[in-house]
Amino acid sequence: MGKKVKNIWWVVIFLLILTTCLLPLILLSNKYSFTLSIGWQAILIFIVSLICQLLSRHPLHELTGKINLRWLKELIIGSGLGAALMLLPALLLLAIGTVHWQSNVFTTTTVVSGFIVFGQVAIAEELLFRGFMFQRLIKAFGIWPAQLIIGGLFLLTHLNNPGMVGTVKLFAAINIFTASVLFGIAYLKTNSLAMPLGVHFMANFTQGTILGFGVSGGKEPSLLTPISINQPVWLTGGDFGLEASLPGLFFLVMLVGTLYFWRNAIKFTP
Repeated sequence: MGKKVKNIWWVVIFLLILTTCLLPLILLSNKYSFTLSIGWQAILIFIVSLICQLLSRHPLHELTGKINLRWLKELIIGSGLGAALMLLPALLLLAIGTVHWQSNVFTTTTVVSGFIVFGQVAIAEELLFRGFMFQRLIKAFGIWPAQLIIGGLFLLTHLNNPGMVGTVKLFAAINIFTASVLFGIAYLKTNSLAMPLGVHFMANFTQGTILGFGVSGGKEPSLLTPISINQPVWLTGGDFGLEASLPGLFFLVMLVGTLYFWRNAIKFTP
């Protein structure tokens, strides 16, 4: 069997195993009224990824990158980039007088809750979209076809989020697809999930828990509350968050370009 066909089949097998495990859990959650939280989804995706990694005879460390000091350094760098990705458009909006903030009562619960929620989201989505499936697609089709396929899937999982209407939907769709490309480049530059995890987590945490914007249409407790009166949604992102705004897109594209040309060339070799 050719390498391309073999890797396509492994993507199919991964999705079949994941679906086979997920559907009964969804049915049970509906029957017994318990929530299939993003944390449990992250655990399930991790287990299925490990199973497929072992069955396909690929080393386990290939899935996430070797966990060492370099991995931790890349996680920290990614977190810094993720924070900048949201702080820069927020500062721009503040500078032009579009948005200002009022502080909420500081509670440790708010910070811990945001850390847990957005940490689980980042782990689940990066394992699903930059883990086993992405790595097999690269070997089947090459880097950019894999990026486009995963970007489309990443966008599809967000299309029914609250607030995905009108102008917000257009900017949100472009931003979400571009963010997937960014996370993919972060993986390709490091051969590790550490940097995309850091970027993904801290962008959401900064946007939601710290700055008080929506995160992909969702709303969590926050340290600050943004005040914006009668401003166009393309400028602020509305209830969806900065990721549905033109300033958000501008700084996102800037970071994509910066990472892409970092070290001159993409490191990953199928």
